[in-house]
Amino acid sequence: MMSSSFNLFRVGISFVMMCIFCKSAVGSLSELSPQKYFSTLQPGKASLAYFCQADSPRNSVFLEELNEAVKPLQDYGISVAKVNCIKEETSRYCGKEKDLMKAYLFRGNTLLREFPPDTLFDVNAIVAHALFALLFNEVKYISTLEDLQNIESALKGKANIAFSYVRAIGTPEHRAVMEAAFVFGTTYQFVLTTETALLESIGTEDIENAHLYFFHCKQVLDLTEQCRRTLMELPLTTLNIHRFIKTMEAPLLTEVAEDPQQVSTVHLQLGLPLVFIVSQQATYEADRRTAEWVAWRLLGKAGVLLLLRDSLEVDIPQHANVVFRRAEEGVPVEFLVLHDVDLIISRVESNMHIEEIQEDEDEDMASPDMDIQDDEVAETVYRDRKRQLPLELTVELTEETFNTTVVASDSIVLFYAGWQAVSMAFLQSYIDLAIKLKGTSTMLLARVNCADWSDLCTKQNVTEFPVVKMYKEGETPVSYTGMLGTEDLLKFIQLNRISCPVNITSAQEAEEYLSGELHKDLISYSSVSVLGLFSPNMTTAKEDFIEAGNCLKGYVITGIYSEEDVLILSNKYAATLPALLLARHKEGKTESIPLANSPPQDIVQIITNALLETFPEITVENLPIYLRLQKPLLILFSEGSINPQYKKAVLTLAKDKHLDSLTPCWLNLKNTPAGRGILQAYFDALPPLPLLVVVNLHSGGQVFAFPSDQAITEQNLLLWLKKLEAGLESHITVLPAQEWKPPLPAYDFLSMMDAAASHHPTRKDPECTKETDASENDKKQEDKSAIRKEPIETLRIKHWNRSNWFKEGGKSFRHDNKEL
Repeated sequence: MMSSSFNLFRVGISFVMMCIFCKSAVGSLSELSPQKYFSTLQPGKASLAYFCQADSPRNSVFLEELNEAVKPLQDYGISVAKVNCIKEETSRYCGKEKDLMKAYLFRGNTLLREFPPDTLFDVNAIVAHALFALLFNEVKYISTLEDLQNIESALKGKANIAFSYVRAIGTPEHRAVMEAAFVFGTTYQFVLTTETALLESIGTEDIENAHLYFFHCKQVLDLTEQCRRTLMELPLTTLNIHRFIKTMEAPLLTEVAEDPQQVSTVHLQLGLPLVFIVSQQATYEADRRTAEWVAWRLLGKAGVLLLLRDSLEVDIPQHANVVFRRAEEGVPVEFLVLHDVDLIISRVESNMHIEEIQEDEDEDMASPDMDIQDDEVAETVYRDRKRQLPLELTVELTEETFNTTVVASDSIVLFYAGWQAVSMAFLQSYIDLAIKLKGTSTMLLARVNCADWSDLCTKQNVTEFPVVKMYKEGETPVSYTGMLGTEDLLKFIQLNRISCPVNITSAQEAEEYLSGELHKDLISYSSVSVLGLFSPNMTTAKEDFIEAGNCLKGYVITGIYSEEDVLILSNKYAATLPALLLARHKEGKTESIPLANSPPQDIVQIITNALLETFPEITVENLPIYLRLQKPLLILFSEGSINPQYKKAVLTLAKDKHLDSLTPCWLNLKNTPAGRGILQAYFDALPPLPLLVVVNLHSGGQVFAFPSDQAITEQNLLLWLKKLEAGLESHITVLPAQEWKPPLPAYDFLSMMDAAASHHPTRKDPECTKETDASENDKKQEDKSAIRKEPIETLRIKHWNRSNWFKEGGKSFRHDNKEL
């Protein structure tokens, strides 16, 4: 289920989606001379070139297929070119007339492979052959059973095998296997054959179709034992292989103790059903053996979980021993009485047949987005596969060493899953953090692979991956909820070096604090210092501020001053007690904000709003924060840095309170190229820059453009805004009101960003105490197993209704969902 905060973006979601997923335009086949082509080759970069006569009419069909292959090959880092052999230039690749019909694959200036065009008969063959040549280390081609047995023996106890049979090299099935090997080739050993005799020797009678087997060799320690094999029973397509391998990476069996309707696993996200084997304490061992047997039978078809009835708060019918949950959202679970394992298998397989029929009808709509969105992360991990990470800079923890290690020192712990692409991508950032902190920090950096130590992660209340937690002696663990990047995590760690709020003991120390001298080594991580001023008798107000400071710990520096001479500071900064002093170090300014009767969550919100820039540059990372202000965006699109005169005009209007009902910002197309696509969505053609627009994302979707024939001055801009408010300006377009949903919950990247931003200091008071509540709950249920839960739904955000702007335009705008 999507979070309600995601619904807020439904009108302007195109803006955000373009920022995150916008790609460059699909490339076309470039035509170069031999000299020009070889000058473009870069070390380590792959390139496929077709050398031919410039005016040859015989290769038109092949060139059409080659042109179709440009975009998919670019996605795998392979450039494509047509090289015209001309008399003025000579090249050994421009041979005699009969030799000209050839394509060549280079890495840098090194020739890897040459292809006669008759082997590259269509786009599938072109992509398959190019990847096959590049992945010669990741994909082993074999022709005999002995070859397969040798590979299997060498990998026992080390790695698993993805073995595939295709009817011929260059077929669509061969391309699908190569694309899977591009993503998963460093995790599994891919083995390929076209020999039917080899396929028959491992027990498959159907030699008319392509097949893929997963050999479970990593867990085999006895070299005389054969690796268990799981057959993928769906056609060999890129999406099916991707789904199949993802299920092979997931835990075979998971124990849960909560409502089956609320459980979420990778199987549901991949469109597969869940089977819960109901167990109780008296029959636990027998039930677990049964569940493991069912799990092996259903591997790749469904997720199998052991449901602990004794620990469950939800009532299960007394005689039900199996709970079946289909992958479709909103479908209630079924409670069944099945005493035969084959009946459970039949139930799943009959359900799969129904889903396959429905999937065939919807495949054209659903598959591309699902494939692209998930594989971008996995592809990134693949591209960095040869980067040797210095894992020794972090301590690997186990169930035996976790408590003693964490107790012995202040620690940062990364909880991740070795089978998940996002975790492995973030692991690289985490190691980069360890490199930055090497020799400079007393904080121990550690990691736990939850794929190996699931019980440990359960006890630490880890319900999603990756998660970073900070442990300090005598304190409740603090979860990091910022962006998954090295710099943001470094800022969190550095700002946690001091206890917030800082207790200031004298007026002189308060001045040093406000000037940045007291913690000058941290100023680069927090450009604003917040100081709470209180009279000694303001006990409740001080407690509320301290609670707010704890919530903001790791994101902003807060201090508190409550001595007898507090009036000295109060009078100097014209602050009525209780009050906040905000020192902005870059501007060298200090401002005061009253705090009368402000509970902790309001103080958090006051500080959060004060930290926002008046005229920020919009980026992918900060856009959700500014959208949450629920105001129309006044955006200045610029090609590079903005004109200082334009910035001065906007800041002057903001200072004079003329822009209180808007969020002024600017977008640099050089830093955020997706801005071009955004402008093209607003206009028929890309307009000249700079350009100023107002976008009402929250109620109406209208887009208004500042007249291009007018200079952006204070006077002209103020006059235009008054016309907008009076309804005298016409919009240039209206953004569609459709609801954009991710293909699967795991790909709901916007709600993930929104959830992270809601914790980053805009979070409400209940969220501040969430880690404590979770820890207490975890102690009560220490022996219970946990599973991954859906992201906690963030607070609903209501329509912005502070003015009557765009009211007339909104009357004709159709909303699909009134309640956000």
